Amino acid sequence: MIVQHMLKWIDTARVAERAAAADALARAYVTSQLGFEERCAAEGLLTLLLDDPSPKVRLAIAEPLSLTDRAPLQVIHGLAMDQPEVAAPILALSPMLSDADLIERLGETVPANQRLIASRARVSMELSAAIAELCDAAACMELVANSGAAIASVSFRRMAERHGHAGELRDMLLRDERVPADTRHLLLVMLGEALRASPLVSALMSKQRADRLFHEACSKASLTLIDATDPEEHAALVEHLRIRGDLTTAFVARLVAYGKIDFFGAVLVALTGRPASRIRGILASGRDVAVAATLRAAGMPEASHVAVAAALGLWREVANGKRVAGAQEVSWLMMKSAEAGTDRSDKAAGELASLFRSIHLEALRDNARGHALAMAAA
Repeated sequence: MIVQHMLKWIDTARVAERAAAADALARAYVTSQLGFEERCAAEGLLTLLLDDPSPKVRLAIAEPLSLTDRAPLQVIHGLAMDQPEVAAPILALSPMLSDADLIERLGETVPANQRLIASRARVSMELSAAIAELCDAAACMELVANSGAAIASVSFRRMAERHGHAGELRDMLLRDERVPADTRHLLLVMLGEALRASPLVSALMSKQRADRLFHEACSKASLTLIDATDPEEHAALVEHLRIRGDLTTAFVARLVAYGKIDFFGAVLVALTGRPASRIRGILASGRDVAVAATLRAAGMPEASHVAVAAALGLWREVANGKRVAGAQEVSWLMMKSAEAGTDRSDKAAGELASLFRSIHLEALRDNARGHALAMAAA
């Protein structure tokens, strides 16, 4: 009887009265034990209220119905497609919307409601993938911060590719332990590019010097990243670096100088196509001839073979406890080996010797900074 009375009265009632009545009806539908006929009538009136000209009335039914899985499905879908402020509670909370429903709404709703979808109590990998692909940086930040969101590695990468220029999201992704190594490297490169393009850097140095410092910083950041990367992810990171064109002679030389031998092995596997077990055996105990043949197959310059073989020999002694040495000593040995075999008329060999010298100077600076910081902390 109450529902029939509302049907007759609703066309002449003021907005505030209609909104109050709509709220009461929606709550009664959710919480009361209505009889079958009353429930059917209430459902019909709720459906009719979807066409009410006032968004206040439609919001009045959206808020109570957003919290239940017993609401009329057609009403939930109608509210989800309503204007943003009416759809918001449904998109944020309703358990009746499937992933397919939410993904469809992502491409049609406003950024504020995209963020609400990203912050839902449970976000599946499929929905996360759609958010990473379709939404703005703010929605992606909500997703990354959401402890109830399942996010695939590929989705982290898509967020980095689309919004890595957004500093706050980039910082969140770099701090998140779930982000795979190749995506971390991409973010570090984007950070370097942002710094290189900053007005301050442009004012302080030439473009050529800024480019050189950018590449050096990216190489050093990549070395640091390797330490934090699970060995199971080495192959993926190597492939990422290879596709980007970052597996340069300079980068590989730094790997050896700084003792990243396991990762160096993963690089050789990728570049030569040889089995990982064979590469490991050569790096652990192979003769210089075998090392040189492997480096040749990987495309490393001939002039680098002696220096790399010498460095591997020194790292083997360190691993076997026969010697104490670090990047400073190994880079010095590489530099001296390269200089001893350098033909002054060979431009490529001279450039390689210069590279090893710069790596050694870099190692000296790193050690000096470390000692200074240690003394300051004492």
